[in-house]
Amino acid sequence: MGKQEEKVAQEEVQEEKKEEQTTEAQQEEKEVTPEDKLKETEDKFLRIYSEYENFRKRTQKEKADLITGAYADVFKVILPILDDLDRAKQNIDKANDIDSLKEGLELIFDKFSKSLSSNGLEVMDVKEQDFNADEHEAITNIPAPTEELKGKIIDVVEKGYILKGKIIRFPKVVVGA
Repeated sequence: MGKQEEKVAQEEVQEEKKEEQTTEAQQEEKEVTPEDKLKETEDKFLRIYSEYENFRKRTQKEKADLITGAYADVFKVILPILDDLDRAKQNIDKANDIDSLKEGLELIFDKFSKSLSSNGLEVMDVKEQDFNADEHEAITNIPAPTEELKGKIIDVVEKGYILKGKIIRFPKVVVGA
């Protein structure tokens, strides 16, 4: 039995060595070198950076498409009026009646005004209102014709416009002093 015990002991020693080698190999696999960590971090960075660049390019393209679409909508409103003006221009030499020309021009102007207002554009009616530097652009001050017009808008030189609640052009006004 001495030989059998020696064999069993040797087998146990060999198994222990194999287990030690296996655990050492596993530890080596688990141990990540700083170079590996750096490579992994660089890879993550490059992936995130490329995702960001793709997102940025996509949003720029979408923004450009939105702007182009908005321009197209504006021109769709203006083109029929341009056609009317072109027809009026062609017939201006043939017309004998000035009243009919005035009437045609007024119709075109009304059509244009209604088209713009249907798309959210409003004219600012500011005459005889109190002057507000945040909403009006004063060109000059003149002596007020009456005491109650002091500090108020006497004349509108250039109309102001509001588009969907936001002032897009301030009215140029004359203020009573």
